Order: sequence, then structure tokens, then C-alpha cells
Amino acid sequence: MGSAFLSPSRVSGEMIHARGIGLPAAEAPPSHRGRRKRSLHLVGEDGTYTNLALLLSDQCVHSIKLAVFEGTKKAVFHDRRELSGSLLAQLEEAYDFIDRNNRTRAEFSGLDRIDRRDYPEDAIREALLNAVVHREYAMSGPILVSIFDDRMEIVSIGGLVPGLSVDDMMLGVSECRNPRLANVFYRLHLIEAYGTGMMKIFDSYADKAVKPEVSVTGNAFRITLPNVNYRRVSDSASGLSEEKTDADTGRKLTPRQKQALAFIRRKGSVTRKELIEELDASEATIGIILRRLKEDGLIVGEGNTRGMVYRVTE
Repeated sequence: MGSAFLSPSRVSGEMIHARGIGLPAAEAPPSHRGRRKRSLHLVGEDGTYTNLALLLSDQCVHSIKLAVFEGTKKAVFHDRRELSGSLLAQLEEAYDFIDRNNRTRAEFSGLDRIDRRDYPEDAIREALLNAVVHREYAMSGPILVSIFDDRMEIVSIGGLVPGLSVDDMMLGVSECRNPRLANVFYRLHLIEAYGTGMMKIFDSYADKAVKPEVSVTGNAFRITLPNVNYRRVSDSASGLSEEKTDADTGRKLTPRQKQALAFIRRKGSVTRKELIEELDASEATIGIILRRLKEDGLIVGEGNTRGMVYRVTE
């Protein structure tokens, strides 16, 4: 299945300049071409090519490494590939690689066959774009894409922009680390607006029992996309990955949501930090759980952002 990142055909090399981002054709006056390149910050005032132009050229020194593993651990490789060259070519080839490994499972409802892929295509697209546009290019490490039986992990270098929190990001707040690169991607219609990518990823899982997870350190950002078709025998038997109706609230909750709600009810009021310790979960996971419980009207948050506590609604 084709990638459809760059349409009607792949954009690389001179095609970037002539077609992809609206630069004048080769027969246009050199002064016209030069002004357009400067407006896109591909060349500086002295006429030399910029770091941005290098990222879009075949001489780009940054890479994307992709691997498919057997099972759920990084033990046995099933397939692997390292991409180099223009970021646009890498983006296209990375999507193609993932697409080939994004299997389709068939389910039947009566006489109707329903095909469902392991990973929502919108989630893959936005996660890849986020990794490429927002990574730290002052660091040399590659973007890592790891595909397991139960999940896909995409890790990029750089973490969050200083001053931005995971909560800010989940609300759609965006501070672009590479605004000139983002502008090129915007001109190519690869991104619609800054700040919507993460929301699109979570929206693509809105009707799924499993949800993406975000992990952030000072120098790295990881998003984990769960395989919506993956079911371990133990999970199916115990319902660990499925929502079930809670007898006390009458709402459909996952086991972790029920655990969080029970903890808040038992303590009377809790902080986010206490929930992280109690559930032994990441900050991003707790944020998702709290947001769901608040949306369902089961809890309320009181106080300012730093000192917020959560209570069960009466």
C-alpha cells in the first residue's frame, strides 16, 4: 500500500526546489529563484546554503533506524533498515517500511467482513512527522522506530522544548523547536497547523480499548502506539486490555482507571505524583487516566496546576 506522503510523486533533490515548495522552475530568472530560496531560509543573505537546506538535501547527516522484532522484547530481529539522505525521502521511506509491516486483520459481523489494521494510519503519519519536525538536530543520534508484536515505539532526540510540559502538549500547546523546517513541511501540506499532531494521534485511538503512551526525558521523546489487534491469551482471559462496566459508577472503565478511581476515593484527595507512585505508571499515562475520569464526571481537580489535587465527585 503506497504512502501518499508526497503527491503526486516523491519529492527529492531538485524536485524539492522546483515543485515541492513552490520554488520557480529552472527557467525562471536566477534573481527570482534566489529570493524564494531566501524567503524559505534555504540560503542566507550571502548566498550560501543553510543548515535547513542541508537537512533537505541528499547530504543530510541525520538518519532514521527502523526495526521489526519478534515478540515483545528487543531480542530477535525480524527485519531492520537504516535510512539516510533528505529528510523528505527518509520520511517517505520510513512510512513505506512501517506500512509493509502494518498488518490487516479481518473480523466478521454477521455477513460483513471488517478489515482493521494493527495501527491507525493517521497515528503513524502524525507520530513520524512529529519525530522529524521536532527532534533536536544539534544532536547526532538517529530517530528510532521499533515494531513489536504488541506495540510500535518511535523515539526522537531532544525531549520537549524547555518550558513545555506533557500536560501542555496534551492540551494542544506547541512550541516548535525547528520553526523553519516546520514551515517547509507546512508549505508541502504535510502538516496542517502546529499543535494538532498529538491530538490527532489520540483521536485515532478514541474508539479503541488501548491508548498511546508518551514518555519524556531531558533528551528524548518516545511515543508508544499500541497494536489494536494484539491480544495475549492472559489478557483476553482477565480483561486487562478491555473496558468493563464498573458496578459502582455504571461507566465503562479500564482496570487502571478503576484502580485510580478507587485510590482517589480511599484517600479522599490525591496529587498526580501520588497516583504515579500508586499505579507505578508514567506521568503521561496518569494524565490520560485523569482526563478520562474528569471527562466522565467522576473526579474533579482543585487548585492551580502545580498544586492540583483530585477528588471524587459526590
